[in-house]
Amino acid sequence: MNSPELALGEQEKLWEAEYVASPGPPGADRDGNAIELSQRAFLNILEDFAAEKARMEGAQRAVLNILEDSVAEKTQLEALQGAMVNILDDFSEEKSRLEEMQRAVLNILDDFEAEKNKVDLANLQLEKEIEERKRVETEIQGVNTQLFAANKELEAFSYSVSHDLRAPLRTIDGFSHALLEDCADRLDDEGKAHLNRIRSATQRMGLLIDDLLNLSRLSRAELHTQSLDISALASTIACDLQKAQPERQIELRIEEGLKTMADPGLLRVALENLLSNAWKFTSKRESAHIEFGMAVGNGTPAFFIRDDGAGFDPAYADRLFGVFQRLHAMTEFAGTGVGLATVQRIVQRHGGRIWAESAVDRGATFYFTLGETATLRSAL
Repeated sequence: MNSPELALGEQEKLWEAEYVASPGPPGADRDGNAIELSQRAFLNILEDFAAEKARMEGAQRAVLNILEDSVAEKTQLEALQGAMVNILDDFSEEKSRLEEMQRAVLNILDDFEAEKNKVDLANLQLEKEIEERKRVETEIQGVNTQLFAANKELEAFSYSVSHDLRAPLRTIDGFSHALLEDCADRLDDEGKAHLNRIRSATQRMGLLIDDLLNLSRLSRAELHTQSLDISALASTIACDLQKAQPERQIELRIEEGLKTMADPGLLRVALENLLSNAWKFTSKRESAHIEFGMAVGNGTPAFFIRDDGAGFDPAYADRLFGVFQRLHAMTEFAGTGVGLATVQRIVQRHGGRIWAESAVDRGATFYFTLGETATLRSAL
């Protein structure tokens, strides 16, 4: 119990004891009134004290409430402090991310600068290449102009060869023939032999002029490519060769169904030269073999013409396709030395290439292509 309540109880008991023990003398009414007033005053004091007690209890409850509110506020403050700590942690993480992003941006800027330098360097290189290309184009235009002039000169030369040179050759051959016919009785065998050699030389010169003119025309002729049955073309040329020399014993094998894209006239000239060569260089064989077909080497299809004739020394293979280049003497095999040069020119005009494999007395094989997409089999 609180001390004020204890004092009040003891005082009440004291007053009650005094009231019971007091005598009742005369004049007690006056004293009784005084006591009654004292009691009422004391009761008022007690009532005031009770009110004060109530107010103190209210104040205590208010203090308790304040303390409870303080605890709640403290909890809120602690929660707020935790939230602030979390915010600071998040801010620290965000700051780290921003720093990483800043570094990434700096790296990007560095890369961009390096890339910009590369682009600037590439632009400089491109400008140099453009200038070089312009220079080359100017040179090409100059070369084209020179080539046009050279073609004009070549045409004039061809006209001169076909007219101015042929006339003297015809005259020499004609008079030689007249001497052999009209003056045969006045010529001894040696004189007749000399005239026959003159005629043979003029005729060979005429063939040589024809081959040179044909080779010259090949460089200027316009290509008219179309789909061709090259097997049929080879068979036709082989039949013509057999008709010209029916006494020859030659086994011909021609692969059927081969197709190509080429100029018909030029391809015929090329095949005639190659098959004629095979025919010529097997002439010393009693029985010969000639084959035409297609083979695939290094993933590239190529046509081939193979024979078992005289062949040639592979050490001189680089001379095969030159004009007037011969690997055999005229006394062994006739020819002008222009045929293979003509074939090479035709093959190159078609975007292809030609090469040969051979050994002395073991025949030869000539391979040629006519461009990347020009060779087909009809069965494909």
